Amino acid sequence: MRFASYTADGAAFYGAITDEGAIALSPDFPGWPTMLDVIRAGGLPALAEVAKSRTVTHTDFTYDIPIPDAPRILCVGVNFPDRNAEYKDGSAQPKYMSLFPRFASGFTGHGQNLIRPPENHTLDYEGEVAIVIGRGGRRIKAEDAYGHIAALTLCNEGTIRDWVRHAKFNVTQGKNWDRSGAIGPWLVPFTDPAQLDDARIVTRVNGDVRQDDTLNRMMFPIREEIAYISTFMTLAPGDIIVTGTPTGAGARFDPPRYLKPGDVVEIEVEGIGKLVNGIEDEVVA
Repeated sequence: MRFASYTADGAAFYGAITDEGAIALSPDFPGWPTMLDVIRAGGLPALAEVAKSRTVTHTDFTYDIPIPDAPRILCVGVNFPDRNAEYKDGSAQPKYMSLFPRFASGFTGHGQNLIRPPENHTLDYEGEVAIVIGRGGRRIKAEDAYGHIAALTLCNEGTIRDWVRHAKFNVTQGKNWDRSGAIGPWLVPFTDPAQLDDARIVTRVNGDVRQDDTLNRMMFPIREEIAYISTFMTLAPGDIIVTGTPTGAGARFDPPRYLKPGDVVEIEVEGIGKLVNGIEDEVVA
């Protein structure tokens, strides 16, 4: 089953998504006002049970990011062998993974446009799988890590490339422009290791395949990501980990192929879904 946060008739809802539309479930759970509350309560099975007996309530709605008030979003950088080689610095696989934070304000939902700011036009795409922590913990063992995942979703980890070079030791500036990336369309409950172990991620720009790889080629598998991150911080329900993008981002072409207004980016993983976003320029008053 698929669960989304969305806006309809000027009001915010969460609910189940079917091929016919959305089934509002948030009115049934006043104690869980947002999807973050659902995740913290371990409530996805309860939503699924109620949805079985309900019909579509909305056919005209706008997707929000699945957890609009996500408290912490951590991203894993340079996590595929070919991505490491793209840097052409002769380095072998690093001993430790690269990490950086992103904030919910930097993302928009499925079907919405990513925003290219006037200050810089090097807006790039990065297709990734994102995991939502359902059971928190500290110093989680890699072999136990999958038991801490509540759900899966997709991420276009949009980046203003020139701005990741503004400082020597971080990329935060280029990774957090308002609405420069997207998460969605929905959450898919995590029930089977094959959902990740056998996953293939494909990114298309205007129908052209730019990224195509399998998660089993990650230098730092998702189990290890959870174990490493939980070593230095206590993971909590609702935390999101964006797990890494394959080779093929626009910056690595010669010349670079950055996104421009009118482009359409699709990120697809079988069993999770397809995240689709257009591009528009920011309107500055």
